[in-house]
Amino acid sequence: MKASRQVTVVFSLVLVACLTASVLLLRRLDQMRNSATLEEVLYISSPKALKRLSLGYDGLLADIYWTRAVQYFGNRHHEGARRYDLLAPLLEITTTLDPHLLVAYEYGANFLAPKSPGGGGMPERAIELEEFGIRHNPNEWRLYYNEGFIRYMELQDYAGAAEVFARGARVPNAHPFLAVLAGKMAEHAGDQQMAKMMWSATYQTTKDNTVRANAAAHLRALQSDEDVTNLELLTGRYQQQTGHFPSSFSELQAAGLLRGTPVDPLGHPYKLLPEGRVEVRQPDDLPFIQRGLPAGYVPPLAPKFLPAD
Repeated sequence: MKASRQVTVVFSLVLVACLTASVLLLRRLDQMRNSATLEEVLYISSPKALKRLSLGYDGLLADIYWTRAVQYFGNRHHEGARRYDLLAPLLEITTTLDPHLLVAYEYGANFLAPKSPGGGGMPERAIELEEFGIRHNPNEWRLYYNEGFIRYMELQDYAGAAEVFARGARVPNAHPFLAVLAGKMAEHAGDQQMAKMMWSATYQTTKDNTVRANAAAHLRALQSDEDVTNLELLTGRYQQQTGHFPSSFSELQAAGLLRGTPVDPLGHPYKLLPEGRVEVRQPDDLPFIQRGLPAGYVPPLAPKFLPAD
């Protein structure tokens, strides 16, 4: 057999073997998509090793791992879990396989960052995820916003948040709000108005209904906390003037300290207690509030998000 023919035969056999392996892998991936357990999906836990073994099906594998990450978080969140140990590895594998899968950064960071039971309580891992996304998608301004948001809300890292917002503001076609946030951060860092600005930016810029509803819930909570604080200041002033706390809001109205009956952001009247404390009447409808919670109130495992306006 001539040398050239031998080379042709060898390469033909290699080609057939590769095609056969690719077909078998693709069939296996389709089976995994529908029936694999989480343990099977994580059998190979190294993102780089899995990428080398994917034989070009990186995108399909990334889709499978992202689906498993969402299912894992959703199931654990529904159960009121306090730990999400597999969440970060799932997200790291997903984004290594497909560094341009933007949804994995936006939602993955939102899964990782918040304190349990609302999230994984891993803001540092969420920031690492966003930075990985920024390196591979430097012109996606939402990634900068997400990281700055996490730094501000979860870590109170105001200088770090301002730096990330400033970087994002220089991205082509970046939302103008990034420059505003970068400029206002030093002036209002840590106060309620800044928090309102952050959640308002999320509400205005997101296209996802779930994220929008979450932002609206936080804005309602901030407004309710501010209302309760101001109303309790009024009851304290009334007590200083009269020697006793008001028994109803109408007494505050009669004293010229209040106009109308105060209601929470959902229209429910606030409740005035004898010692001057103010409570909300439907705390389950106002997740994330810090003030005005009834004594002994236990929040539900999963916050109830009302539809955004």
